[in-house]
Amino acid sequence: MAEVAAARSSWTKTLDRTQRRSLFAANLGWLFDGFETYALILTAGIVLRQLDPSAPAGRVSFLTGATISLTLLGWGLGGILGGVFADYFGRRRALLTSMVLYATFTGLTALSWSWTSFLVLRFITGFALGSEWGTGTALVAETWPKHARAKAAGLMQCGLGLGFFVASACWYFIAPLGGSSWRYLFLIGVLPALFALWLRRKVPESEQWSAAHRRRRELRERGDAELTARERSFTRLTLREIMVDPKLRKLTILGSLMSLVTTLGWWGISTWVPAYVASRASGSGQSATAWASWAGMIYNAGAIAGYVAFGFLADRFGRKPAVLLYFGASLVLTPVLFLWTHNLGLIVVVLVVNGFFTLGQYTWMPVWLPEFYPTHLRATGAAFVFNAARFVAFLGPLTAGAIISRLGGYGIAASTVGLIYVLGLVVAPFCPETKGQTLPE
Repeated sequence: MAEVAAARSSWTKTLDRTQRRSLFAANLGWLFDGFETYALILTAGIVLRQLDPSAPAGRVSFLTGATISLTLLGWGLGGILGGVFADYFGRRRALLTSMVLYATFTGLTALSWSWTSFLVLRFITGFALGSEWGTGTALVAETWPKHARAKAAGLMQCGLGLGFFVASACWYFIAPLGGSSWRYLFLIGVLPALFALWLRRKVPESEQWSAAHRRRRELRERGDAELTARERSFTRLTLREIMVDPKLRKLTILGSLMSLVTTLGWWGISTWVPAYVASRASGSGQSATAWASWAGMIYNAGAIAGYVAFGFLADRFGRKPAVLLYFGASLVLTPVLFLWTHNLGLIVVVLVVNGFFTLGQYTWMPVWLPEFYPTHLRATGAAFVFNAARFVAFLGPLTAGAIISRLGGYGIAASTVGLIYVLGLVVAPFCPETKGQTLPE
């Protein structure tokens, strides 16, 4: 009854300080992740030309895609291991560790002296970046009430778009500073380390995780022979358990397929938005660099709205209808942007709508995935689904880069990769609707 009354009143009035701080911490971590990721997207081609001037001009797009792909591989591996770490050692400790590590290696990226060193640092930075999302997702889901959980996930996820927006805005002013301007952009990525002390002092550990951790410790002390099947799930390796349990295995497979759709769709398509808009601007006699920055900001303004809106739609209509809407719209909007829109004024409008759906759809994961898994497996399960897709999705930038390099255009590459959204429309109906349900214990 209390939950019903809370849902009918203003959802913001039911929140306490712990819930607000957990959301802020997760949002902030994801904001810096977004900044760092989009900094790479904006500068990879420039870095390549400076650190490896001998690279043939026709291979720049392919090598740029290869750099993004290597970052994705590091992100995928780090994300999965980070989720396991969060389930065994706590949400707050994992979030703190992730922030410090990726701030350190992002700063070191600014000191790259060769293309090889840049690639190595990008892989390590991606490894550190990956562990933040699953930890923040679990923390928010476990601290927020069920009637507002999806809204909180949307507000957390919008941190990625905010980070992209900030990176685009910074690049707009930093780019004219010369050939080493990309180094200054990566140096800004050191800032997350400054928030580590606040996070450690002000953000408490999830009570649900603490209870599950005590339960795991007690069951391990009792020994395996006396335990029921349910109790043994607390003592087994978390990664093994989400694959062995039939119900969790099915949810993991379905979630991973949809994660592949979202991840490959974005990295294989939308990462080329700045370059595509820059090419249209150059053909119209306008500044390609300025329009690339503006495109990133405009696209991510739509994405931020899409992140937040998904959470409200999921709480109002359900998780499944919201996912199907975003996948369907993304399928249609990809060729609209890259094949049929050439006027710069019209591109601005389409960019907002495209960003709303193609990037905004990421919110389904922090909304839906925590509701698939019990507390002692939640970070592992969510992080695995979110990050494992990157081991396949890294082919998206490589494929698109190869198509662009050979055919010389963005439209065919984007539209080809965009067909992946059909898979999402097929898989989503098989997932359970969890709107209004309490988190599994």
